[in-house]
Amino acid sequence: MIDIVAVLRAEDAVLDFLSVLTAPGPALTAPAPTGHRGGAHEGHEVHVLLGDTAEHLVLPAGLPLAERLASVARHIRPVDEGAVSPGPPALATLIEAAAKGAQARLWTHSPADTRRSRGRLGRDAAAAVPSGGPPVLHAVGHSPYLQFISDLDRPMDRAGVEAKLAFVNRHCGHLLRTDSAEYVIRTGRVHATERFFAAGPAEERERLFALLASLDEDAASVPDPWEFATSAYEAERLDSTVAWIAGHCPPGSGPLIEVGACEGALTARLTEKGFTVHATEPNPAFRRRLAEHVGDAARVHPASLEELAARPELPGAAYLLIEMLYYGQDLALLDRLPADLVFVALEPETIATRLTPWLESAPHWEKAGDDTPLVAPALETVCGGRAYLGKRGSVGVLLRRTGA
Repeated sequence: MIDIVAVLRAEDAVLDFLSVLTAPGPALTAPAPTGHRGGAHEGHEVHVLLGDTAEHLVLPAGLPLAERLASVARHIRPVDEGAVSPGPPALATLIEAAAKGAQARLWTHSPADTRRSRGRLGRDAAAAVPSGGPPVLHAVGHSPYLQFISDLDRPMDRAGVEAKLAFVNRHCGHLLRTDSAEYVIRTGRVHATERFFAAGPAEERERLFALLASLDEDAASVPDPWEFATSAYEAERLDSTVAWIAGHCPPGSGPLIEVGACEGALTARLTEKGFTVHATEPNPAFRRRLAEHVGDAARVHPASLEELAARPELPGAAYLLIEMLYYGQDLALLDRLPADLVFVALEPETIATRLTPWLESAPHWEKAGDDTPLVAPALETVCGGRAYLGKRGSVGVLLRRTGA
């Protein structure tokens, strides 16, 4: 069995895959063999593929750990924010050359690694393996927002941890000091237990990749990336949001302008209640699905919040800013929206740290009544149960223009 480790950069092979470099690979259901938990043991044949440089390192069977780490260390590079996955075709060529027709297994990054450069490479590496090709295992890697249901956990012994720390201190000092979120090495990125999960169907890895995309265009790479259609938490949040809006601005009061409507989960509920809705969504893929979802029941527009404020051509009874003020938007944009009511929904911490301080000094806005809890925090599985995460709750704040 040949183990192939496909990583973005050389240091990743040690930070996330040291147990693969140093120990024979057990079956997915078996514990790591005694004496092979990352200690100073001679290992089997391992091939390391570096995505950023397309280099192929061969660590022959019997090569001692110190020499394995020295071989990897020679490829440590300065921080390079431009380092990216070479894409599935290039990775397929590298993987095929490493396997050489022998029985092999591929280890790579998680598509949901919060370091997007690694997540992309993990997604691309799995996509590069043809049907019937080597089995693929993803390292959980850096995942502060998700808890994964892993298939294989490999705890490091003390010798293994010491070897990993010595490697970082000796060869990666510049990564301990960097300000780069993609490359900085902190305690939580140096794993004492390396955890892996088997690659599921393509849809699962695409969903894992999209889930962590936030505002990135990749968020729209799969339909319903945040699983509004199947999540009990999201259904409660959306239904409560509709009831909150209707309590202050009932159907017939005038058009609602929904900013950042995504694929229309809220839009459809509003139109079903009899509201006239203008739904805006700047992302082309989301906007296409939004239009398909709501049909003729709502008007769909491509404008962002910034564009709506710059060209206030969509007057309404109220603007809806529902779960979308998380990304550093200038709240002064609200002054230029052509409506006297703005419904804002956010998780409680963001209201306390961002919205409330702004309101205290905003001359043109005040709260119209008390804050309205829409849904309580909850833990919920995602991506078919592969992982779970905490959802932080949502609170509604109705803002009214004061005319000051």
